Amino acid sequence: MPTEESYDIRIARDGTWFHNGDPIRRIELAKLFSTVLRRDDDGDYWLVTPAERGRIQVEDAPFVAVEMSVAGSGADQVLSFRTNLDHWVEAGPDHPIRVAVDPETGEPAPYIEIRSRLEALILRSVFYDMVERSETRPTETGKSEVGLWSKKVFFALGRLPGD
Repeated sequence: MPTEESYDIRIARDGTWFHNGDPIRRIELAKLFSTVLRRDDDGDYWLVTPAERGRIQVEDAPFVAVEMSVAGSGADQVLSFRTNLDHWVEAGPDHPIRVAVDPETGEPAPYIEIRSRLEALILRSVFYDMVERSETRPTETGKSEVGLWSKKVFFALGRLPGD
């Protein structure tokens, strides 16, 4: 069983990794750490190796989606996202997109799941591109939602004002 401790590692909202308060400047090191990053059922983040398990702090999400590419159209469209650590994922059943809304400001915060409970915050400029490509459709309640397709899954980005 690995020993458990707390590491002085923090991932800022912008995706920057810090160790002992200083940014980790070698992207290769952050990429290596990201391969052993896990999130438990309580929402805590851990770096887990066969010998050690250390809790780290994550301000929002451990990754940031910094680029999107689009192939196809309609329900057959595929949205691919690149993270700040050069992971590529295709949105779909295995990599869902969700949008959280700040209850105080109404500000949307879009995320895509990268792997088991680990998400990337979608960069605002990428989110604007998503909204530009979106379509409107009615919901079961008769209200309208805006969203887009990827790998035959419709991902709602929000409701239209007034609905």
